[in-house]
Amino acid sequence: MPNSPHYSEQVASHGVLHEPVPSSEPARASQVRPIPSSSPLSSPSPRALPPPTLPSAPSLSLSSSSTLSNSSHSSTSSGSPNPPLAPPQPLRTHPMVTRAQNNIFKPKQLFHTTPTPATTYLEPTCVSQALKEPVWRQAMSEEFTALVRQGTWELVPPTPDQHLIGCKWVFRVKRGKDGSIESYKARLVAKGFHQRPGFDYFNTFSPVIKPTTIRTVLSLAVSHGWPIQHLDVNNAFLHGKLEETLYMQQPPGFVDSDKPHFVCRLTKSLYGLKQAPRAWFRELKAFILSQGFYNSKSDSSLFVYHKDSTRLYFLVYADDILLTGNDSSLLRSLVHKMGQCFSLKDLGPFTFFLGIEAIQTPAGLLLSQHKYILDILCRANMDAAKLVSTPLPFSANLSSSAGSALSNSSEYRCILGSLQYLTLTRPDISFAVSRLSQYMHQPTDLHWQALKRVLRYLRGTVYHGLLLRPQPSLSLHAYSDSDWAGDRDSSISTTSYVVFLGSNPISWRAAKQQAVARSSTEAKYRALAATASELIWVRNLLSELGVSVPRSPAIFCDNVSATYLSVNPVLHSRMKHIAIDLHFVRDLMDRGFLHVSHISTHDQLADGLTKPLSSARFCLLRSKLGIADSFSVLRGRYQINHSTSQKETKSHQINYSTSQTETKSP
Repeated sequence: MPNSPHYSEQVASHGVLHEPVPSSEPARASQVRPIPSSSPLSSPSPRALPPPTLPSAPSLSLSSSSTLSNSSHSSTSSGSPNPPLAPPQPLRTHPMVTRAQNNIFKPKQLFHTTPTPATTYLEPTCVSQALKEPVWRQAMSEEFTALVRQGTWELVPPTPDQHLIGCKWVFRVKRGKDGSIESYKARLVAKGFHQRPGFDYFNTFSPVIKPTTIRTVLSLAVSHGWPIQHLDVNNAFLHGKLEETLYMQQPPGFVDSDKPHFVCRLTKSLYGLKQAPRAWFRELKAFILSQGFYNSKSDSSLFVYHKDSTRLYFLVYADDILLTGNDSSLLRSLVHKMGQCFSLKDLGPFTFFLGIEAIQTPAGLLLSQHKYILDILCRANMDAAKLVSTPLPFSANLSSSAGSALSNSSEYRCILGSLQYLTLTRPDISFAVSRLSQYMHQPTDLHWQALKRVLRYLRGTVYHGLLLRPQPSLSLHAYSDSDWAGDRDSSISTTSYVVFLGSNPISWRAAKQQAVARSSTEAKYRALAATASELIWVRNLLSELGVSVPRSPAIFCDNVSATYLSVNPVLHSRMKHIAIDLHFVRDLMDRGFLHVSHISTHDQLADGLTKPLSSARFCLLRSKLGIADSFSVLRGRYQINHSTSQKETKSHQINYSTSQTETKSP
């Protein structure tokens, strides 16, 4: 090869041979190094040769095929940067033809991940941001004008002995039940945490109606076909008069230019003050009592008007009011008089109250919180999660020591706190929320996975709600149950009950007991005592509403021993420490206030509020608890069947009479 004429000609034309560069030095691949002097092909001159200039492509000799072959072989052996030829692709022999080979592609679909349309104006966090937007400037002006018109304060010169309270603006976008923007609200809020207890305020109270009272009144209104009116009081807390002397700084952005150093001496209550809800309720209560209403003793936020055959119910939740009764003309007269005394907004028939949507259907009144559920799913990024049929798996056995602690547990607490409000219309998640709430102090990854499963269940039942159907007979009964030593950490049992007015559930609960039960009978009896307490309270509430229960309320329990203990005057040695519960239930039974009846475990409707169940069992109990799909209700799949309700009532009576005979038998 070195003696070949073509090789000599190539060396002569290039002037120097290129030494191959190792692959481990890619950055120096373009450098050229001379061959050492010991090589026979090196130049006799001791000096290093200058970098050669590679000839261009036309200067190469292409006279013959042999020359081209030798040149290509020479350049390959000399390490030129020309890349090698790619190997040929193997032939495809598989007979299957894909969609891409036939140019078939599925179009990309875009979905909206927010349940409500995005708003153009975000909620400002400070006054400087709000003043840049016309809608928020208008909202602030309206709020400030209302405060001045009400005479909320008067400007006075500052003195050294004054304890000033700060204030700030709070901005919120109010939306309707369909997610559309209703209004932009700007609220001047006093910094109540600056107040000193015993000096700046003494007593506090917030007029909040109980959820059980709301469901009871709505069930009565649906059964009698009464209209339900929804009212909203504008700037409700500004109507209350203060009994204490308070001083506040001037509102940011609305400082008086003539008196910039003066302070506000409050004459009326303001949002954020500790005593503001109490002052507002005192003014409202005085007006309602002057119209012939009386305040309920069972629920202080309920007012009842009962004269002859006329009945009106007045429910207060802060500044939201529900009004119903059997006299429409008297309702309109009351609303008119109330509008003369307070700044009132008549919202018409009851359709949306406290985040609960009310849908009037031929089957009854459906209470749904689907918009609230969608907001929770979007906040947790679970709006596209897979669906499950139960809130907790059948084999769920949570513990505080299982799993690793979360690095940031604020999201867990925030979502779980939101789910607690969802139980107003969803008793099917009461047990899951109660169990997961026990680990709020230190949640783990296993608790977070269980919470995500509850969200997956809610995503599949977004449009489920509580259906209140008209009742021909307003009988009162309850189901009581417990899960003995269901808690792995403390071995404490779980108490659960569901109270029905007719076939409508109006009260339910799932919570841990206060102490460890030594037997299943003890756990059942403690649950029985808690159910009896709730049942007596509901009966007193119905009595104040002017509703007479046709017969003594019945409690259905699936434990024979607990049923015997409530009837027979026997005190076993193992029941000495629960003698108070024993005497409480027995005294109520002796006075004829309630009756305890035995029922089979299969018919125990409170079973789903004590432990996780299988999918079939859970869905069966969920339907009996009044949970219905809004689509099925609106399509007319739920029909009013009074004969079915009468049969259910008769079956309860038969069960009670049979159990009573059994308990009295020796």
